[in-house]
Amino acid sequence: MKFKTLALLSVLTLLVTVAAQCAAPQATEAPATEAPAAATEAPAAATEAPAAEEKVFKLGVMGPFTGPSARTGEEFQGAVKMAFENIDYKIGDYKIELVWIDSQSDPEKATRAYEEAVVQDGIQAGLLNWHSSVAVAVMEVTAKHKIPHFFGMGATEVVNEKFHSDPAKYSYWNFKGWPTPAKLSANYVAAIEDAIANGLWDPGEKRAAIYGEDTDWGRSFGGGFKAQLEDAGWTIVDEQYFPLDQTEFYPLLNKFKDEDVKLLAGTSTAPPSLSAFIKQADEVGLKALIVADGLGWVGEWYDLTGSSSNYVVDQIPGWTTDEARAFADEFEAKWGITPSASTAGLCYDFANFFIKIAQATYDQYGELSKDTLYKFGQEKVQTGEFTYTDGIVMAEYKYTPETVPDPVIGKGYYTFPVLQYMDGEGLVIWPDEWKVADLQIKP
Repeated sequence: MKFKTLALLSVLTLLVTVAAQCAAPQATEAPATEAPAAATEAPAAATEAPAAEEKVFKLGVMGPFTGPSARTGEEFQGAVKMAFENIDYKIGDYKIELVWIDSQSDPEKATRAYEEAVVQDGIQAGLLNWHSSVAVAVMEVTAKHKIPHFFGMGATEVVNEKFHSDPAKYSYWNFKGWPTPAKLSANYVAAIEDAIANGLWDPGEKRAAIYGEDTDWGRSFGGGFKAQLEDAGWTIVDEQYFPLDQTEFYPLLNKFKDEDVKLLAGTSTAPPSLSAFIKQADEVGLKALIVADGLGWVGEWYDLTGSSSNYVVDQIPGWTTDEARAFADEFEAKWGITPSASTAGLCYDFANFFIKIAQATYDQYGELSKDTLYKFGQEKVQTGEFTYTDGIVMAEYKYTPETVPDPVIGKGYYTFPVLQYMDGEGLVIWPDEWKVADLQIKP
């Protein structure tokens, strides 16, 4: 019995010893494998710095991207993209994000779209615009939200009147990209009267009619032209305005023909409308000298009108420098449409002028915001201290306290030559220092 007890104790002792030897390594190995891992990972996490957040500046670009003037909107988009691609969409340490605002050639729709761009998209400044009626309406939105908007091309004098009625409120509509119609329509009257004085045209009885789109732009242009013609001794026998999307003009043109109109002067911003007007005038046999302001605002105006555009008078800047012609070639190769100097060309210049203003604002204030842009515009651009001389259309874009919101107009600044279309070419007929041909009258 004693032997059995001793044997049992020996077996139990052996089992305890083996169990202890097996358990011991498990207790000592766990810290050896886990603790070093924790010790090496902690410093790595502590040294990782958060990525710097890129600053973004949102710029609203307004144009007629759909609707009756959508072809014009294509030139807006192409030119603006090319300007910002040149700087890789960067100004200082800001990335420039373009927000496209479609006016649809409609003041009410444009107002809603602009409001949405401010409230939902967070734009801090605006650029460009085409229609006068849209400009008049959207001025309320820019005033409400204090958004500086640069180089809207709505030319009507209503914009100027509104601007000067309360500059503190409406000066956020900064620097028009197109002066009031009367300031440029005077060039037409000068060209016509010079031709008469030089024996190039004898209209007989000076009978004229005014036509145009029924918008702020159309009526402003027509009203200015009418007053200037009357001052030059012309009798205005008719004045007609039509919807922006109208393309049927036979009754109206036959009426002008019956009234023995010698001069027919007007405008439209919608290529389908104006080209239809010109073609139908030719079809009804209207012999009047036609001023069609804006026919050449799209590059393929001749494709739209053909030989019906012969003898038509317009005001269009040209691609007069190697740099301008290179831009036009690049634009057509890139976008597949022929650009107009007065649309794509001006948009490109104004986009680059804005870039120059934004860069100078950033350099001066170290910040790009709606407040610093507005302040720089008021203190530097409006005073005439800061101008733009690197454009491809005009020699210099300049504003002064005497001209704002319009640019300075004249030779060396903002001006358009008067030209006459013949077989797909625009031949400059005024002023004398630029002319390449004399005014010709349709036989």
